[in-house]
Amino acid sequence: MANIQDFSGYNPTWCPGCGDWGIGVAIKQALIQLDLSPSTVAAVFGIGCSGNMNDFLNAYAIHALHGRAIPNAIGIKIANHQLPVLAIVGDGDCYGEGGNHLIHACRGNHDITVIIHDNGVYGLTTGQVAPTAQKGFKSKSTPSGIIETPINPLSLTLTSGATFVAQSFAGDVPHTVSMIKAGIEHKGFSIINILQPCVTFNKINTYQYYLQRVYKLDANYKKNDFKIAVQKSLEINEEKFPLGVIYQVEKPSFTDQLPQLKEQTLVNKKRFVEFEKLTKLFT
Repeated sequence: MANIQDFSGYNPTWCPGCGDWGIGVAIKQALIQLDLSPSTVAAVFGIGCSGNMNDFLNAYAIHALHGRAIPNAIGIKIANHQLPVLAIVGDGDCYGEGGNHLIHACRGNHDITVIIHDNGVYGLTTGQVAPTAQKGFKSKSTPSGIIETPINPLSLTLTSGATFVAQSFAGDVPHTVSMIKAGIEHKGFSIINILQPCVTFNKINTYQYYLQRVYKLDANYKKNDFKIAVQKSLEINEEKFPLGVIYQVEKPSFTDQLPQLKEQTLVNKKRFVEFEKLTKLFT
């Protein structure tokens, strides 16, 4: 069985107190508890502070272009649909630069797990506002306050077709571990939005801010009821943050519906070499 050192790469360079530390530990612990090893999981990282984890997590891992982690993760999953695939991204990277990819990955129900560090800022480039920043949030690029209203990650992914939508808080590592494990075990598109305080550039959404506003869903919550899930997701607009599995249903994943993958993975299939027959069709 793998241990924490097996999954550990270089020492992290995040700011002391950054919520990324809790998320990093939670991801490693989730993989260990699922009895995975660095050679049995693939991870794709976006650009940003969250993307720096590419150097800190030992696995089959790559850095994608800004906002392009999800399509790379989908490509890996189609090539080897038996491999657990994670996309580890930030809110600016995924909801901003890669918002289009996120929406279509939801509607395709691609069997990948997207773990989002949601801190409201572009931390790596010194704190510009991200799509989840509250209206009026002031930063170097918006000194008078942001004009736009924030994206609601939960309602966006729910209404786009995601079959697993969860939320956690970086200050509660055990709960984050449980959400990541549940997301990986789910067959279909999984998203875990993790509320992650940026101690350097976001002085509003602090640990204290979230501790006063987060709450865990009770055991009787009906996570398979779409209407209830949408209603629950809208509580974010009132600065109430439900933690837990907001929505989960079982539907065929994208790769489950590809007849080409019924017998074996694409990486194990015999490569196509009869190009002469193919070119004759166009000559």
